[in-house]
Amino acid sequence: MNKVLTHYTLSNGIQIPSIGFGTFQVEEGPQAIDAVKEAILAGYRHIDTAQGYGNEEGVGRAVKASGIPREEIYITSKLTNQIRGYEETKKAIDRSLRLLDTDYMDLFLLHWPVPHSFKDDWVQMNADSWRAMEDAVQAGKIKSLGISNFHKRHFDELQKTARIMPVVNQIRLCPGDTQEEVVADSRAAGMLLSAYSPFGTGKLFGVDALNELAQKHSKTPAQIALRWSLQNGFLPLPKSVTPARIKENLQVYDFELDFADMEAIKALQPGIIGQSANPDSISW
Repeated sequence: MNKVLTHYTLSNGIQIPSIGFGTFQVEEGPQAIDAVKEAILAGYRHIDTAQGYGNEEGVGRAVKASGIPREEIYITSKLTNQIRGYEETKKAIDRSLRLLDTDYMDLFLLHWPVPHSFKDDWVQMNADSWRAMEDAVQAGKIKSLGISNFHKRHFDELQKTARIMPVVNQIRLCPGDTQEEVVADSRAAGMLLSAYSPFGTGKLFGVDALNELAQKHSKTPAQIALRWSLQNGFLPLPKSVTPARIKENLQVYDFELDFADMEAIKALQPGIIGQSANPDSISW
């Protein structure tokens, strides 16, 4: 069986669970608390949230309610696009810590490289925010720093002034949207690829090739997509609020996609489930 890891070691030597529970579009309040608590009890030890998701408080409450020690759970959050600059970022980090009800975040990311509000001076604004993030690492408030939706031209600019290099680039990655150039450039820069929307926002479930492979392996199309992600060395972030699916999405370490399976997925028509947003022209 192909070597698939339950944890990856980041370039700074810190370990991160190889599957995370995604919380994009999980509503703040009871839904977030219930879904995240269900995920932790099912065995997830990595929870991915963001300031822009509006559910950090629910994530924090679920972590507390799970009864699992905080140090056993890896928490990722991200700086919202509405905030850039040193002082503003410093305040935003402290606000996330308060909402999450924790002393530290394991990983904190710049969510997008070119926020609409900072389009004209994104290079300087990212540099200023990154400096605040670096200072938060020095203060013990953050363990690792990363980026999201960055292409090479974006992280090349960031690295000109960075004292701490990003260890993760979180991008949209799934069968049919593989962003091969971004993956290669990120890996060359020492970053792990974290894969959001690993199911193509659900569109993959209607793809015949995925359903055929699911039938072949007695798995769900979601499990096929997640196994594909792991065999490519990515860190997928499946999201669900349904207890049975939350459990199923973690049951992907007990089978293998063979060469023909991986080639069948590779042959999927690009754009079959839509394409990643252009980070230079987003409207948020």
